[in-house]
Amino acid sequence: MPETSASTVRIPALIRNEPVQARSTARLAALLDAAAQVVDEIGYERLTTAMVADRAGASIGTVYRYFPDRIAVLQSLAARNEERISALVLAEIREGDYATWTDAMAGVFALYVEAFRTEPGFASLRLGDVLDLRPAEGTPQNSVLADRMFDALVARFGVDDTEAARFAFDAGYELTDALVARAFARDAQGDARYLDQARSTLRGIAAKEFATTS
Repeated sequence: MPETSASTVRIPALIRNEPVQARSTARLAALLDAAAQVVDEIGYERLTTAMVADRAGASIGTVYRYFPDRIAVLQSLAARNEERISALVLAEIREGDYATWTDAMAGVFALYVEAFRTEPGFASLRLGDVLDLRPAEGTPQNSVLADRMFDALVARFGVDDTEAARFAFDAGYELTDALVARAFARDAQGDARYLDQARSTLRGIAAKEFATTS
């Protein structure tokens, strides 16, 4: 499969005016940074466009120049999270100093947990699959990222590329994400018990289907 997916959400598709100059790009980044900080403090449910404007030191008109509403802000922030975490984990699988897929996934897990600890708003919003948007359209972003990671594992380590293995990996990623989110629900550093359980979940589920030596 190609590295990108047609179902992957891209920020320009969600905003009213795609930035074409460095100044506009910087302004958009500042708005998303401000949104991430607010989400980090009070959660995505309570975020408003007024809060974004206030935190960014911008007018409400500037926010609406790029985003039609708060949902577009959250979707754009989730899309940025997806692009950042995808770049990190795919590079880790492809280029990290690992002899086996299990070692690579341990490295990916560490990167994912670090994003929860250090990336503002990531623990609450992640890739945006927590947003209840109806009607649901397209492939969930968790599944998009899981599919891309699976492709990278196939390419580098020769794991068995079957429908069952791909589904198992997708399900394992979904469960891992939920467990890590629970670990950070009330602990800024992550509850070690849930992190330990999450660490073994993806490997345990995938290993049942992967026809390769770990």
